[in-house]
Amino acid sequence: MSAPLAASNSTPLERDARVVNARGHHHDVHPGEIAIGVIIGRTSEFFDFFVYAIASVLVFPSLIFPQVDALTGTLYSFALFPLAFLARPLGSLIFITIDRRYGRGVKLTISLFLLGLSTIAMAFVPGYQQIGVAAAWFLAALRIGQGIALGGVWDGLPSLLALNAPQKHRGWYAMIPQLGAPLGLLVASGLFAFFSSALPAQDFLAWGWRYPFFVAFAINVVALFARLRLVVTPEFEHLFETRELQPASIRETLREDGRIVLLGAFAPLASFALFHLVTVFPLSWAVLFNRESASRFLVIEMAGAVVGVLAMLASGLLADRFGRRNVLGVSAGLIGVFSGLAPTLLDAGASGELTYMLGGFLLLGLAFGQSSGAINASFSGAHRYTGAALTSDLSWLLGAGFAPLAALLLASNFGLWAIGAYLLSGAVCTLVALGINKELARQTS
Repeated sequence: MSAPLAASNSTPLERDARVVNARGHHHDVHPGEIAIGVIIGRTSEFFDFFVYAIASVLVFPSLIFPQVDALTGTLYSFALFPLAFLARPLGSLIFITIDRRYGRGVKLTISLFLLGLSTIAMAFVPGYQQIGVAAAWFLAALRIGQGIALGGVWDGLPSLLALNAPQKHRGWYAMIPQLGAPLGLLVASGLFAFFSSALPAQDFLAWGWRYPFFVAFAINVVALFARLRLVVTPEFEHLFETRELQPASIRETLREDGRIVLLGAFAPLASFALFHLVTVFPLSWAVLFNRESASRFLVIEMAGAVVGVLAMLASGLLADRFGRRNVLGVSAGLIGVFSGLAPTLLDAGASGELTYMLGGFLLLGLAFGQSSGAINASFSGAHRYTGAALTSDLSWLLGAGFAPLAALLLASNFGLWAIGAYLLSGAVCTLVALGINKELARQTS
């Protein structure tokens, strides 16, 4: 995207971002500056993700599906969960076209406002008692809106960060975008824990649950401006161009690099399987079967998120010393071992549950910290930007979209041992994908 084209298609937010940047001292772009924008952007995305996920357990079964029992209502709620991931590839198709015609800044502005509006609209969803089954259709439509928007929030900054990082610290900088997951969970869990504990159950279900969705919209606006400040300035536009991070045709990308997209989607499945087995699923299991206080369990998740942050930081250091492929492979193997212990721990009372959560977040941090774009270096320069976006879409669909529904269905029908088998399958997929990809095997720190 040339500078004249970018200027001619600027939104008011883009122009404001340029003005703010112009007031500062102009300097060369440093990886640390990119990292700040990446962390803010990814935290906002994961915060939206977890606000919806937690509400899927604590709110929507009672609000949208009160006509069925609690377990069935939660399963129905989880059935709406994958709609965003199914719609996300469509969003990528739409927004990559916008990106190619009007620029990255225009695409981000539209997609993040759509994401924010879809999320905040959920706070106004009427319940089954007001409009009957139409409440579920209303929520489903908003979930699809979130998914389409998520297809456009890819800004290329994680790839730019990895390419612009010092060679000996590539593992550390590859880890930075992943910090958004535990940070987003920490904030979302904290908000729901506060409102669910501070309010009577009736007030929480009537209006208290809605406030985290209001916060999500505010965070999206802040994240939008923070990212625009980076992607629309001349220094960054030049860097995107020189690093060959420009949108390409989806058809051409799949034709030339479809194999890499597929391998990239399967490579992180160990961490994606574990992702939901320490976040969404255990909350549903604790509330439905262990009859635990939701606020208490959310505090445990907050502690786990802190462990996850520390483990991710460690994964960056380990990757720089031993190589990203080795860290991914070893962590997938450890997740496979953990799959044999997970059912016993989760069914062993308060102490076992705490061990399961903290141990799970420790492994999640190590694996998830290096799972982002693990195979993206294999893309040709012309397809790296679009290929990374498509890989992310497919990996989230395969690894995350149906995970809460599948996990709760398996556990409620066959017992917790089925959760271990589900987790083991993710570890196997990761190890197979790493073994197949020769380019990743040649990467060294």
